[in-house]
Order: sequence, then C-alpha cells, then structure tokens
Amino acid sequence: MKRHIYRVVTQGVNGDYRIRDYMSEEEIRHRHIQIGIDDCSTDITLRGRPVFKGLIGPMPEAGGIIRYESPDVFEQMTKEWSELKRKRRTRTKKPVIIEFQNQVEVQN
Repeated sequence: MKRHIYRVVTQGVNGDYRIRDYMSEEEIRHRHIQIGIDDCSTDITLRGRPVFKGLIGPMPEAGGIIRYESPDVFEQMTKEWSELKRKRRTRTKKPVIIEFQNQVEVQN
C-alpha cells in the first residue's frame, strides 16, 4: 500500500502560509478532531480519508500528498486561482490546397 503524506496548510498572524506535514493518518488524528470520512470525492484515492473539524479537504496534491486547508487559506487560494490570466489559444487556419489537372490553387 502506498504511503501518503497528510499536509495541513493554515495562515499565520502575519498572513504567511504555514505548512505542516504528517507522515501517517494516526499522526494527524492526534492534532485534529475527525468528524467523518470522505465518501463523495471525485478522486477515488481520497474516498475513505478522514474529514477534520475546521479544515477543508481532503484534496489531492502531487506526489501522494493529501492536502487539508483552513477556510481562510482555501478562500484566499481560490481567489488567487480565479484571478490568474489564462493565455487564450488562437487557432490558425491551414490553407486548403486543391489540385486540378496539374494546376494548384490555394484557398485561405
């Protein structure tokens, strides 16, 4: 069975993000109150993971990390994510080449 790291992200008094990693589910349960289990996540690997009082999660993160965030961090990070400017894709038309009895016509 693959080991997971449980990451809790909160916000300090000065506004900096504070990250605390727990190496086991047992370790995080000693610091936070479990109020249920996740049974509806679209990520199947998160189903059955604990849900903690005062934290939003579980959420998947790269490298086998299961992430939980305080409500203020979740709100701030969601706001930052939504304000990112996305580069718009432009599609260029490829010219259509039609060959007629040794004559070539290019249409745009």
